[in-house]
Amino acid sequence: MPPTSPPQSPPADRHQIDSPYAVMRLCITMVLMVVGASGMYVIAVVLPYVQAHYYVDRGLASMPYTLTMLGVGVGGLLMGRMADRAGITRPLFLGGLCLGGGFIAASYAPDIWTFMAVHCLFIGLLGTSATFSPLVADTSLWFRKRRGIAVAVCASGNYLGGAIWPPIVQYFVDNYGWQETYRGLGLICILVMCPLALLMRTRPPAQDSSAASARPGGGPRPFGLAPGAAQLLLCVAGVACCVAMAMPQVHIVAYCGDLGYGPARGAQMLSLMLACGVVSRLVSGAICDRIGGLRTLLLGSMLQGLSLLLFIPFDSLASLYLISALFGLFQGGIVPSYAIIVREYFPAAEAGQRVGAVIMATMFGMALGGWVSGKIFDMTGSYHAAFANGIAWNLLNLAIALFLLTRVRSLHLRAA
Repeated sequence: MPPTSPPQSPPADRHQIDSPYAVMRLCITMVLMVVGASGMYVIAVVLPYVQAHYYVDRGLASMPYTLTMLGVGVGGLLMGRMADRAGITRPLFLGGLCLGGGFIAASYAPDIWTFMAVHCLFIGLLGTSATFSPLVADTSLWFRKRRGIAVAVCASGNYLGGAIWPPIVQYFVDNYGWQETYRGLGLICILVMCPLALLMRTRPPAQDSSAASARPGGGPRPFGLAPGAAQLLLCVAGVACCVAMAMPQVHIVAYCGDLGYGPARGAQMLSLMLACGVVSRLVSGAICDRIGGLRTLLLGSMLQGLSLLLFIPFDSLASLYLISALFGLFQGGIVPSYAIIVREYFPAAEAGQRVGAVIMATMFGMALGGWVSGKIFDMTGSYHAAFANGIAWNLLNLAIALFLLTRVRSLHLRAA
């Protein structure tokens, strides 16, 4: 009889967790994040020009940013549900069309109200929203061994976009005007995002739901609380940290103009802040893999509060550059840590919805912080009170993180 060949094992599926395909997908995600981030950070650069163009006060000129962040938050939840049902390609393609079209439409807005509506609906709700929380949640499902650093790399694309876009936009605004700049940016968004969306058609692999249950404080009762209560606390923490975070990010350009340094200096500081935020997110991701998302949140909250405090007594040009860099280094890992916390303490099947809800809360915090800081400036004629307001919100975030960590430690001692 002819020798029989040994049975062949079925070929391994290359679309697996922690596979080279997952790494390649993460690289595409980074590019999508960078381009999508334009919807969040460009408005901070053009804020003084929009204020002058429409003859409005600082508080009203801050409203487009506020409404954009609200749109990104609500849209992230909607886009996340769409991705859960139909895959992430559809929301990404729609996001590219709406983000690009939104920039172009905003450049023709006849008044501040139309400008705000376009930012809220097209740039925020249907545009940038597709490239933040849905991509963070999607990335968390493609990695297990190094989930923290993978989510951090994904989220750092948002800050990398924040570092890249302000100086580029400032240059074109100075030379061609903010309206022409918006039109060119809109074309870039459409031409880059829509083709890349087609490369993201593969759905995430099936998930193991036992990991969260094995962790003390994880599973059906996260932190020993009802799931709704645990989610609510994380959402309040997300609002609080991002109200504080929004003060420098939204108003640093206008702040530098008020101090006499010029908006170009402020754009450079914003770029530096967000470039340091990229470093912070990568380092925080590695820290997450070692100490967990909750401790990383606590550490980031403490350091963010410290950097906000430094803005009050120091306002020289050199000190503002230094504090902007420190602020970026200290706060960059806060928002990605929420996605890690959700994956650590909630069932995997709920990851998309839970991450979307917390990210929506952080976007609401950014929206509220951007608006209220401008309003406080209009009332007081100074940003010092706005910085103090941010510090108060940061203390709330710190208290919630400490409370949750205390509960986890108590549950761990009981389990031991």
